[in-house]
Amino acid sequence: MKALFTFLLFLTFSHFSIGQVRQLAPEQNPGKASIEDFDWLVGYWSGTGLGGDCEEVWMPAVDGHMIGTFRFWENGKLVFSEFMNLVEDGESVSMKLKHFGSDLMGWEEKEEWTTFELIELGEKKAYLNGMTIERKGDQLIFQVNISEGGEPKIETFTYSKKSL
Repeated sequence: MKALFTFLLFLTFSHFSIGQVRQLAPEQNPGKASIEDFDWLVGYWSGTGLGGDCEEVWMPAVDGHMIGTFRFWENGKLVFSEFMNLVEDGESVSMKLKHFGSDLMGWEEKEEWTTFELIELGEKKAYLNGMTIERKGDQLIFQVNISEGGEPKIETFTYSKKSL
């Protein structure tokens, strides 16, 4: 009985965790939105994630693109950065990003991006394929499905809005 209870508790927790970050099913069409629907991201954000310190800056949309940058450092040392582009894709929006080491060497191949397609957009909350972004007042929360040693894991980045 104790084993059954533990198993059911694990299933409940797993279901809750997986529900925080959604995946686009193969036959599912991306959600509909325009780049202006993401204007709640604009600003300078600072916080934590991956066991270190992080910053993101999102600029206002221009010509169907919203550009952002990210940097992560640990113990005062830059570990990596990202260049992000929220871009209109037909009637939807996708986030495309590239990672760079502290030496500016790209992680992705020259012609490749890591891409997150929109699943659903709510009031200051976006579900993308493998990522959830939510704004709560002056707090911005990113939850990203990552793989660590082959095991899926949800990593949470929690930011506060800052002045430049």
